[in-house]
Amino acid sequence: MIHPERIQPLNDRPTRSGRYVLYWMQQSVRSRYNHALEHAILQANAQRLPVVALFGLTDRYPEANERHYAFLLEGLRDVSTGLRERGIQLALRRQSPEQAAVELAEDAAEVVTDRGYLRLQRQWRRFVADNAPCRVTQVESDLVAPLETASAKEEWAAATLRPKITRLLSRFLVPLEPTPVERDSLGMTLEGLDPREVDANLASLEIDRSVPRVSAYRGGETEARRRLTEFIEQRLPGYAELRNEPSLDHVSHLSPYLHFGQISPLEIALAAADTPHVADREAFWEELIIRRELSANFVFYNPAYDRYEGLPEWSRRTLEAHRADPRPALYSREELERAQTHDPYWNAAMREMTLTGKMHNYMRMYWGKKILEWSPTPEEAFRTALALNNRWFLDGRDPNSFTGVAWCFGKHDRPWTERPVFGTVRYMNAAGLKRKFDIEGYVRRIDALEAAR
Repeated sequence: MIHPERIQPLNDRPTRSGRYVLYWMQQSVRSRYNHALEHAILQANAQRLPVVALFGLTDRYPEANERHYAFLLEGLRDVSTGLRERGIQLALRRQSPEQAAVELAEDAAEVVTDRGYLRLQRQWRRFVADNAPCRVTQVESDLVAPLETASAKEEWAAATLRPKITRLLSRFLVPLEPTPVERDSLGMTLEGLDPREVDANLASLEIDRSVPRVSAYRGGETEARRRLTEFIEQRLPGYAELRNEPSLDHVSHLSPYLHFGQISPLEIALAAADTPHVADREAFWEELIIRRELSANFVFYNPAYDRYEGLPEWSRRTLEAHRADPRPALYSREELERAQTHDPYWNAAMREMTLTGKMHNYMRMYWGKKILEWSPTPEEAFRTALALNNRWFLDGRDPNSFTGVAWCFGKHDRPWTERPVFGTVRYMNAAGLKRKFDIEGYVRRIDALEAAR
């Protein structure tokens, strides 16, 4: 079932005669549990047309590098296979996505696209809606509850969004069955790259090569589902109690796949629904649904989501009041990037990021807080944290990442006890790590990862 709330016309042009229905697949890079794809198939079946899928591969995506592109291309190889199994051909065009979509729209009866929440993603879709010669429809498939249905404004915190989404779960937390394709597009001749040639396609791109691809994560919906099954069986039990323990790594490892649209949050949530461990399911759903959709709410409704000015007024005011406070240490961005601080726990977190493209969720919070403490100004700290986040994380440049960095500076939080440097922004320190966790075990785990590289 595709709920009407997920479907949004982007222009008022009609469907027309064409060779195919174009599914412009730019965010939801998967062949299953994809509302936009299923809507495109339904439209094509009604018009007795095939579906052609398109992905526009630009080598100028802001802050993306070899690490991100390798994971993306692995996912495109995988989804091209999944689409072919359904009778749909993928056109992988080395071209700016919005330009590729407008070009293929010339022969399309209509265009169906998925939804992105970041500024550039929205600009792309506006361009296609304005320039395509046919109807363009956006179908939301990367949130459990459609964004505007959940809230029509920027939410203050999880506490204000949670009841709104909770009321919607019985309606939207339902399976999405695949629609049979009545006319396939496999015999059509479409220009583009061969998605199976991952290494050749990666080598052809003019991109930043200073951040190498990682072996810890392989892209694609097949690998995403394997990791989901492993998580449900092995780490969902005990998740509520153990997820914050850095030494155990008792987490899902699904955030890179969610970022690249290689797995649906709906599919993940439903896979966790039947667990007998209710507290663990609720803790996981809090992260997957409430917190993740709060992040989408932030970047959609706050135009300054990637700037210091997008932080709450109260946190900027208290940080301003403590601007001149002496810092316990000052480190340059280069020193931080090389994990050259006095703090072995922070250094381990930074090494985990550079080695694997991920970091334990609790350590992400500590990591960001310390950058604030060790920078000469809060504005510079924000820029540094966001730059490192987007450069090294596989799931950087994501609503969750923008929100996570902003949280370290007070977003979606409340004032706490006043301290030097932080003012009333929440403070974290190494003593807290030692008191709560086996933090030395975490350092040993990262040491072992580095030794095995």
